[in-house]
Amino acid sequence: MTNSTLQKQLIQTGAAFAGLAVIAGAFGSHAIKEKLDSANYDIYQTAVEYQFYHALALFAIGVGMRRVKENVAKVAFTLFVLGIIFFSGSLYLLSTSVIWAKERIGWFGVVAPVGGVSFVVGWAYLAWMGFKPSTSSQSAEKVQEMQRRKKHTFEEK
Repeated sequence: MTNSTLQKQLIQTGAAFAGLAVIAGAFGSHAIKEKLDSANYDIYQTAVEYQFYHALALFAIGVGMRRVKENVAKVAFTLFVLGIIFFSGSLYLLSTSVIWAKERIGWFGVVAPVGGVSFVVGWAYLAWMGFKPSTSSQSAEKVQEMQRRKKHTFEEK
C-alpha cells in the first residue's frame, strides 16, 4: 500500500465515521431520546462522542501523513477502527436494546472494554512511536535539495 493510498483511506474513513457520528447524534437527539431513560441516553451519547473523537483522529493522521511513518499510521488506523466498532458499536447496541429488543441486553456492555483497550493502545502506540518527518516524501527531498544548493552557493563565495 502506498503512502497516498493509506492517506486517502485514513481521510475517507475518518470523514465517513465522523459523518455517521453526526447522524447518530442527531438520531439520538431527535428520534430516540424520549424512548430511552437518562442512563441509556448517556451511554448512547458516550458512543457518539468517542466515535467522533476517533474519526477526527483518523482524519488528522491522514492529513498529517508526511509527519507519521506509514507503519505507525496503519497500526493506529486499525486500532481506532476496531475501537469504534467494538466500543461505540457495543454501546449503541446496549443503550438501544430496550427499544428494539424490548429489554436491555447487558452483555453488549462486556464488549465495550475491548474497544476501549483498542483506543488506549492506539493512542499509546502513537505516543510511543511519535510523529517523524518522512524521508521518502517529495517535500523532504525538496528541502534537502534546497539545503544542498544553499551550502554549495556559500562554498562558492
